[in-house]
Amino acid sequence: MMKNVPIYEALAQAFAAEGVDAHFTLMGDGNMHWATAMKNLDGMTSFSARHEHCACAMAMGYHLATGKVGVASVTCGPGFTQIATALTVAARGRVPLVVFAGEAPINAKWYNQAFDQPPLAAATGAHYISAHSPQRMYQYVREAFYVARHERKPVVLGVPYDLQKQPLPDLGEYQPSSTVLPATGPIPAEARQIDALVEKLAQARCPIILAGRGVMRAGAAADVEELAEQSGALLATTLLARGMFDHNPFSIGIAGGFARDIAHEVGARADLVVAIGTSLNYYTVDGGNMFPNAEVVQIDTEPVGLRNGMKAADLYLRADAKLAAAAVLEALRARGKTNAGIRSAELARRIRDEPADAAQFAIEPGLLDPRRAIDELDRVIPKDYDCVSGSGH
Repeated sequence: MMKNVPIYEALAQAFAAEGVDAHFTLMGDGNMHWATAMKNLDGMTSFSARHEHCACAMAMGYHLATGKVGVASVTCGPGFTQIATALTVAARGRVPLVVFAGEAPINAKWYNQAFDQPPLAAATGAHYISAHSPQRMYQYVREAFYVARHERKPVVLGVPYDLQKQPLPDLGEYQPSSTVLPATGPIPAEARQIDALVEKLAQARCPIILAGRGVMRAGAAADVEELAEQSGALLATTLLARGMFDHNPFSIGIAGGFARDIAHEVGARADLVVAIGTSLNYYTVDGGNMFPNAEVVQIDTEPVGLRNGMKAADLYLRADAKLAAAAVLEALRARGKTNAGIRSAELARRIRDEPADAAQFAIEPGLLDPRRAIDELDRVIPKDYDCVSGSGH
């Protein structure tokens, strides 16, 4: 590290050492030096937003698209208060996010934008780090990325505006969070629990395998699809794993409040649901209405017995999605035939042909059912498009 490097520049280089190659910002007094230093780094892409909330939302989307920690930056005071909603969403969605936030100058006797930022961050569920010691600057950055990655939550690194311009003490080379992250491998399921699940799958008449983000992260989509084929189960996904099995004729699509009519119908008939890589939150189970008669098995690296005020499942397997799916598949193949009888050519036809929502509404002359408009747009627009909607707008 070069001598007399200002703290803001050293912090930018530390972020780069964490593997950051993109950041999203709305510049103000409190973050302008750091944001400029980030922009000038080789291999770094900077995106300017028109609202602080949007900078964080873009960083969250970047994580969902790449799997990397999202990085955003905002100024102090009113710039920070603007991101309270984004931090709350990231905390509830367990999105690893690091926000570089300016703080009021610590040596100023009065500052118009001074605001006590840590309590607001705590209220959102985010982790706040007050970076006030030049000697600990590298530790602060390492902690921010460690917490974001290990605990999967948003972290705010607050650095006073005037402190950023002071020279960094000689701290040696930056040691990234990868040096302290526990190096643990995927967790296999217990053989006894695999046997219990195989027995349940063999006996079920209408099983459904529900896949979430854990399946995506583990690269287990093909394994789960093969397990459904072997067991005779239908496939479904959480909202965040939408589209994973759209090519499969026995995929009923999203489970939960956004489920299609046919998915709700089959969900009411299900006698077994094997949820893999999903926390089974309130929306995924539609408040308990999605699978009202089914026994539920949850396979997850962090199974939780109580979720959003409801019992999550009846049997829990703490395991990696890919390892668990492969183990169940192997045991099921050795066992042979199952009792599942839900798959049929007629059901595949209904899944393919029936509208997602068949509800009828009286349409006034000159107006159009928006569902028909979307159907037509979907027919003519190339299938690599992205659609973003706001439910309140």
